[in-house]
Amino acid sequence: MKPFARLFAELDRRRRARDQDAALSAYFRAAPPEDAAWAASLLIGRKPRQAVPTARLRRFAATAANIPDWLFAACYEQVGDLAETITLLLPEGGGLEEIPLHVWLEQRLPALHGLEEERQRRIVLETWHGLDRTARLVWNKLVTGGFRVGVSRRKVIRSLSRLSGVDEGVIDRRLLGAWSPSAEAWRALLQPADAASDAGRPYPFCLAHPLDLPLGALGEPEKWLIEWKWDGVRAQIVRRGGEALLWSRGKEGISAAFPEIRAAAELLPADCVLDGEILAWDGDRPLDFGLLQRRLGRRDPGKRLLSRIPVVWMGYDLLEEEGCDRRSLPLAARREALARRLAAAADPRLRLSPALRVTGWEEVARRRHEARGRGAEGLMLKRRDSPYAVGRPRGIWYKWKAEPYRVDAVLTYARRGHGLRAGLYTDYTFSVWDADRLVPFARAYSGLDAAEIRAVDRFIRANARERFGPVRAVKPELVFEIVFEDIRRSERHKSGVAVRFPRIARLRRDKPAEEADTVETLRALIAQKETTP
Repeated sequence: MKPFARLFAELDRRRRARDQDAALSAYFRAAPPEDAAWAASLLIGRKPRQAVPTARLRRFAATAANIPDWLFAACYEQVGDLAETITLLLPEGGGLEEIPLHVWLEQRLPALHGLEEERQRRIVLETWHGLDRTARLVWNKLVTGGFRVGVSRRKVIRSLSRLSGVDEGVIDRRLLGAWSPSAEAWRALLQPADAASDAGRPYPFCLAHPLDLPLGALGEPEKWLIEWKWDGVRAQIVRRGGEALLWSRGKEGISAAFPEIRAAAELLPADCVLDGEILAWDGDRPLDFGLLQRRLGRRDPGKRLLSRIPVVWMGYDLLEEEGCDRRSLPLAARREALARRLAAAADPRLRLSPALRVTGWEEVARRRHEARGRGAEGLMLKRRDSPYAVGRPRGIWYKWKAEPYRVDAVLTYARRGHGLRAGLYTDYTFSVWDADRLVPFARAYSGLDAAEIRAVDRFIRANARERFGPVRAVKPELVFEIVFEDIRRSERHKSGVAVRFPRIARLRRDKPAEEADTVETLRALIAQKETTP
């Protein structure tokens, strides 16, 4: 644990890329394989699930620090991070940090799961008193399931590539899916590329930039492929070695959740990798994304769910054909190969995303306004000569979303942020009018600059009326323009609606709270969405 805790502190303290690269390289060169494997897994974002309930940890920590619960709660509210709060409150310890990292992750952390409270308390207290502060902070973040550090997955992969001499793309692919940390897995990760050992693994996804240029700056429209931007789950089909697997953009295997797509994929000619999107679909248009979410994470969806929420896979691209990497070919050639593969499968559950025929940029703009009526989020613009790149390179793929929905709402509740925002109220709840009362409809915490955040924080402190734990009820006076990507009916929300990706567009100091929008405004947006042809 001690070398990894030292690496954690270095990465947290040093934000320059050169310093972080040096820290990663030094650690991976010196660490035993079983520890290096766990470190890589943690650093690329694979957090262990929470081992002890938060309420218990707070009680344990207050007892260990010999302070009342209310004082611990006040400290937590100021710090904004439970693991860091506990670390700061407890006296310095030591001794146990010499235990290797893999023992903590493979034995000590799993041993806490499912224990009754008193046994958990005894083990947790002994561990806290046996670790110095740096190692204790790491341990606390592991126990709470909130481990993260300020280093990107790309930096970790680059470091491993330099260490091994294996291409970054190969390292990235090997770390996707159910990669299980062990000494054997570590050695296999750093082995020279071998097609047999990489069977079943997807490629890193190519992502699009939001369109931030005038359409005319893109050149001739004929050089661009225009598609609908569908709102589903991005998924690669990996058809190798006699089986077909589905991988999400989040690097998770999702074959079990969509067995009908996997069955259809097994009809594809072998040895190919295809990129596309899984959509809840009925007839000739997609269903609400909220329905698709009910399928995610299911190990066995069951016949009833399969029939109630049918899905299709909408194909965008071909990455591999007959075992050969085709990502460097132009998009136009890859798309032709994709069409051939899908035609060979001849299954309606596997579709080719239609290319829109346009005669100029004006027609492209008009098609964007049609997107919501088609059940799409907007448009995708892809250069026909573009390769399939790794990450989000500029200039080859753009996403141009439809104009978001806009509503003026009143700030009614607030709570402090976490981490760097722990001392400020930055998590807001917004409400609209239902007759003569305000009902919450969205929470948002992004969209304001630093000066605006400080100004709103001062208003909240001066106008807080009631307290509900960490939440403050605020005098309903400030109006904000809230934008969001989608809206649907919901029985779980007081307003009767649920919105997707809400964020703050601006503070409306020109508008009194009495003139904010209403629940009827939201219902009208839903009605407009449902009746648009």
